[in-house]
Amino acid sequence: MTGCTGREGGEDRVGHGGWSVGRKDALLTAVVVVIGVSDTWLKPSNGLLTGLPTPLVAVASGLVGSLLWWRRRNPCAVALAVMTGYVVAFTPVALAVAMYTVGETYRRIRTLVLLGAAGCAAGVLVLWAGPPDWDLRDAGFTFAFILGPLVVGYVVAMRRDLALEARATVEALEREQHLLVERAQVVERARIARELHDVVAHRVGNIVLTAGALNAGDPALDPAVARAAELIRGEGHQALEELREVLGVLTPGRRGGGPAPAGSPQPDVSRLQALVDHEGRLGRRTTLRVDGHPEALPHTVQRAIHRIVQEGLTNAAKHAPGAEVGVLVQCRVDGVEVWVTNGPATGSRDGDTPPSGGNGLIGLRERVGLLDGTFSAGPCDGGYRIDAFIPHRATPAAH
Repeated sequence: MTGCTGREGGEDRVGHGGWSVGRKDALLTAVVVVIGVSDTWLKPSNGLLTGLPTPLVAVASGLVGSLLWWRRRNPCAVALAVMTGYVVAFTPVALAVAMYTVGETYRRIRTLVLLGAAGCAAGVLVLWAGPPDWDLRDAGFTFAFILGPLVVGYVVAMRRDLALEARATVEALEREQHLLVERAQVVERARIARELHDVVAHRVGNIVLTAGALNAGDPALDPAVARAAELIRGEGHQALEELREVLGVLTPGRRGGGPAPAGSPQPDVSRLQALVDHEGRLGRRTTLRVDGHPEALPHTVQRAIHRIVQEGLTNAAKHAPGAEVGVLVQCRVDGVEVWVTNGPATGSRDGDTPPSGGNGLIGLRERVGLLDGTFSAGPCDGGYRIDAFIPHRATPAAH
């Protein structure tokens, strides 16, 4: 019979709640065997073995029920064998389970119709071999007990297939949505990069050019003004370098993005002294103390340290003019700690203080959090203190 050599639509399933498929099949087979044997002792058989000794019929019923152990390996062959046993020893429960397995396994209507017809033929033989006083009610019950499990198994399987298909569709839609979100993020980053380039880079470039022209245009220029112009030009160049780096992050595929050239300074602990020296040239009292060897830390950690110190110095310059600022980088066995502390302001704020977006400390907190560290910032002894701790895994050179 077509479809009896393999499975068409079934799939191996793993049991839930601690019960494997094999244990469930063993329990079901044992229950069917017990029911078949018990039914033989409770009432005479309606099969071809009617009239033979009850123990013989009981053994035959038990053997027919035991065939269900192989029902998942070859449902069609087991169903045909159980049909034969049903005709011989009248085992309706075993046949019902076999027909349910057929309906759950196969999807071809032709296969299901042929097996259903074979089951009905087995039912006709049982009625013919049984008591002669059967009526249409007995026939309807017999055929319902054969075809009913077949239909139920088919419906259960179709519902399961629809659920799996719906789940696959939902997962595909989620993946598509994720891709759309990523694509929108890429587009938005590119837009932000263009805005930064068109607005910020243009204006900073004009500042750099103006400062350079001011410094070089008049030989008799006051030395203090010349130094200020040179500082402005240097700050502008540094700002453009950092802006170029940000643009490379926002649009990694853009021309000119990616890592900075080999000759450009990198934001790591080797640049801390340069930050402090720069503050000194601007007239701001700043001290730096480094305990240990932070240069042996991973580059991501060094970068975070540089940004923490840079942001702390910038905040002190904007919000506490004239205050002395202390920077401490301390390497410990379990990580590295960074303090940036300033005292109370001793000078008046300039009316031209650069505007603040309020996102500097938030960005530092997020950066440190990505490194599994802790970050705190707040008033301290009339001034302000930034404290960050970044753990590290077994870096002996950083002790």
